[in-house]
Amino acid sequence: MKDLFFKASIQTSRLVTRLYSTSFSMGVRMLHRKFRDPIYAIYGFVRFADEIVDTFHAFDKQCLLAQFRQQTHEAIRSGISMNPILNSFQWVVNRYQIDNELIDTFLQSMEMDLTKKEYTQDEYKTYILGSAEVVGLMCLKIFCEGNSGEYERLKPFAMKLGSAYQKINFLRDLRQDNRELGRNYFPHIDISHLTVETKRQIEEEIEKEFAAGLDGIKQLPAAARLGVYLTYVYYTALLRKIKKTTPEELIRKRVRIPDLKKWYLLIFSYIRFKIGRIKS
Repeated sequence: MKDLFFKASIQTSRLVTRLYSTSFSMGVRMLHRKFRDPIYAIYGFVRFADEIVDTFHAFDKQCLLAQFRQQTHEAIRSGISMNPILNSFQWVVNRYQIDNELIDTFLQSMEMDLTKKEYTQDEYKTYILGSAEVVGLMCLKIFCEGNSGEYERLKPFAMKLGSAYQKINFLRDLRQDNRELGRNYFPHIDISHLTVETKRQIEEEIEKEFAAGLDGIKQLPAAARLGVYLTYVYYTALLRKIKKTTPEELIRKRVRIPDLKKWYLLIFSYIRFKIGRIKS
């Protein structure tokens, strides 16, 4: 019966991933089968934490997040949870020996979203570390399958890639973050008067991080490379679209890639992978 409950838990994490992110789900499908369920479990966990701080406005979000943190660590310690999302997550944490420090760093960034509206440069870096870079490191733990040397070697690349993704998310979600949630992640920048030059500087930062991230993708184990490369292709397409969008338009609407274009990117990525364009 425990096997049946575990199967139900993983299916729940998979369902959450597919409901919330078609693009990420496509990337997971391109991973080797052995990596898919663990990555679904990671995504389900981070998605639920993010959901608490971003959408549960009618509830005590601070209390909910504190309960979520406590239940997470209890699940990891006991090796089981009646919350299927946390049950999947504890399985991954215990199986791949994911450090509690990574988990706590992520949750600390989620806590920042409860109260922070403006960020200093140091707070900006701290938030990106917790909300994106350590999530990439959790995934890297899975891809390296216990090879600590490989993990340490690829760690800087994974962090750069996670940082680039998060900064693109910040630009893509300017309207929701600023107008609906009252947040401004970019330090010392008045979002309501975002200039072309300031936007260009952020885009150049992202491009530099992408260059390092791509170097890391090429060094990933082959079983993980195509799936991660697909997310890279998707986010570079987002960045190209953002670069063509004026600051005023970014405030008014959320930049997105149409589903048909996502399928084109999937096919494009697969072909490049097959002809050896992203091999180490």
